[in-house]
Amino acid sequence: MPPRARRCVICHRLLGEGEDRWFPFCSERCKWVDLVRWLGEAYRIAGHSAASEPPASGRRERGAAEAAEEGEEG
Repeated sequence: MPPRARRCVICHRLLGEGEDRWFPFCSERCKWVDLVRWLGEAYRIAGHSAASEPPASGRRERGAAEAAEEGEEG
């Protein structure tokens, strides 16, 4: 089976053998285009938004060490 052709993830240009300096991009330009898209929030990771989560109640969970210290005192 022949090796699968690789394409740049931005411009979809066919990458030749040995063209892996900027992989998975074909050039520095495409690498920067991708970075700008991330910084501009053009890409999103699926999941709940942090803004949609309810605020913390302000109450802190007790850790095992704190519970153990209380047991020693009393």
